[in-house]
Amino acid sequence: MKLVGISCLLLFCLLGINFSAFASTTQLDLTANTLGFICIAIFVVAYTLVMLEEKLHMRKSKPVLVAAGLIWILIGAYYIEQGMPDATEHAFRHNLLEFAELMLFLLVAMTYINALEERRLFDSLRAWMVRKEFNYKTLFWLTGFLSFFISPIADNLTTALLMCAVIMKVAEGDKKFINLSCINIVVAANAGGAFSPFGDITTLMGW
Repeated sequence: MKLVGISCLLLFCLLGINFSAFASTTQLDLTANTLGFICIAIFVVAYTLVMLEEKLHMRKSKPVLVAAGLIWILIGAYYIEQGMPDATEHAFRHNLLEFAELMLFLLVAMTYINALEERRLFDSLRAWMVRKEFNYKTLFWLTGFLSFFISPIADNLTTALLMCAVIMKVAEGDKKFINLSCINIVVAANAGGAFSPFGDITTLMGW
C-alpha cells in the first residue's frame, strides 16, 4: 500500500501539474486564465488534504488521484475546445510514459526491499545494532553517513528506501525518531548523489 501511495503522489506530480509536454506544440497561455487559477486551487486543496492525512485518516492516493484527474480533464477539454486535440494527446502520452517508468523503478526497488525483509536481513541488522548498544544519536549519524556514501553507487531513492526500512525496524514504535531519521536519510542521500561526480548531468556541470 505504501507503494501505491508513493506512486499516486508521483502521478499527481506528472499528470496533475506537469504541462511541459505541451511545449513541443503550440502552447496556450493559461497564466492569466480563470482555468489556470482553478487548476492551482485544485492542486492546493489536494496538497492540503495530503498534509492532513494523519488528522483526516484519509489515504494520500484519494485526493491526489481525484485532483490529477480533474486537472487533466479541465486542461484537455480546454485544448480540445481551442481546436488542439493533438497537443492534449501528445502531453498525456508523454506524462504517462514518465509515470510508467517511475512506477516500474519503484516496483523493482520495493521488491528488492521486501526480498531483504523476507530473508530477515533487517532483523539481523537490528540484532547486531542492539548487541553493539548503539543509542539513537549514534544510529542517526550512522544511517545518515551510510546514506551519503551509498547513494552515489545506488540510486538516491533506493538508498533512502533501504535505510528508512532499517530505521523503521530498529526503532520500531518510536515515530518521532523515525520521522527525524528518515528526513536525515533523504537529505544525506540527495547530498551524496550531488557530491559524487558520477551523478546526473547537473552534478557533472557542478563539478
